[in-house]
Amino acid sequence: MAEAYIIDAVRTPVGRRGKGLAEVHPLDLAAAPLRELVNRQGIDSQDYDEVILGCIDQLGPQSMDIARNAWLAAGLSQAVPGSTIERQCGSGQQAISYAAQAVMSGTSDLVVAGGVQSMSSIPLTYSNVAAEKFGFPDPFTGSTGWAERYGDQEISQFRGAEMMAHRWGFTRDELEAFAVESHERALTAQREGRFDREILPLAGLSADEGPREPDLDKLRSLQPIVEGGLHTAGSASQMSDGAAALLIASERAVEKYGLTPRARIHHVSARGDDPVMMLSAPIAATRHALERMGMRLDDMDLIEINEAFAAVVLAWQRETGADMSKVNVNGGAIALGHPIGATGARLMTSLLHELGRRESRWGLQTMCEGGGQANVTIIERL
Repeated sequence: MAEAYIIDAVRTPVGRRGKGLAEVHPLDLAAAPLRELVNRQGIDSQDYDEVILGCIDQLGPQSMDIARNAWLAAGLSQAVPGSTIERQCGSGQQAISYAAQAVMSGTSDLVVAGGVQSMSSIPLTYSNVAAEKFGFPDPFTGSTGWAERYGDQEISQFRGAEMMAHRWGFTRDELEAFAVESHERALTAQREGRFDREILPLAGLSADEGPREPDLDKLRSLQPIVEGGLHTAGSASQMSDGAAALLIASERAVEKYGLTPRARIHHVSARGDDPVMMLSAPIAATRHALERMGMRLDDMDLIEINEAFAAVVLAWQRETGADMSKVNVNGGAIALGHPIGATGARLMTSLLHELGRRESRWGLQTMCEGGGQANVTIIERL
């Protein structure tokens, strides 16, 4: 099988919803890292095979194949097709997987992969609002097969997070302690300039807006997201705006264009778990990936697991025995934000750059996704 290499990766800052990137059109939000990534290589943009972006809530300004439209908005070749995919929160990571698989299969040589999300433009609840306005039912109402298998119980990430917290026996104090550490790690990373090389300033914003000095009294005063629940806005990911792009290349392209690979993609996979609990799949997916690779989690130098909710990471750690000194070393979505369609690519961009900064070798990334799914990618820094 052919090799798939990561040549470079760049991202926008992650803006808080309604703040620094709120006025940037989603096409321009995605176009910025696409343009920068292509310009850095000095390769005519018509030589690229495809651009693949993850994006959720493909409505309004995010509709009609935003990958293709953002590529054109970036001033790049009309000859290059684009494809927009949706695998819930893992959309950006799945875009990278598809790009890697295209290169590994020998059908493509240069593919740009990433993700974009403007939660200021399209709020997370937009689909529900639209459904109510136009009279559409939720995705499960009316399905005999679904009702026979899962009944009419509520399907939501918020309920799933609470189910995980209760199943693994976490307290609210434990969830909030994890949230505090996420902010502290992110603030340290910002002070030390760890994100500077990966961030492309945009609209006057040059740093992620989410991290802030933890205030335990304020955290403890927040109301639960679900009545009687344990998670609050302080122990859940932030709604955000952002975009990221990575260049995935074949060995043939590396030789032809004189590129310098930064990492090799060794493994891409995805697995599913309980769709009602929804957020537990990274546990099974991590085990599956490591078994396929013949590796142990201890072999990984750095790990990124998306902080959708604190209980997701804590349950995964308890089941896998992960060394938390290697996990989300520069903070996660609780502090940095979660532009849902872009986060998978943002995590990979940060993982790649941090592996380089530390001169470490192996990195693993995983994240929970709607439908009870999870992606895993394992890379080796070169």
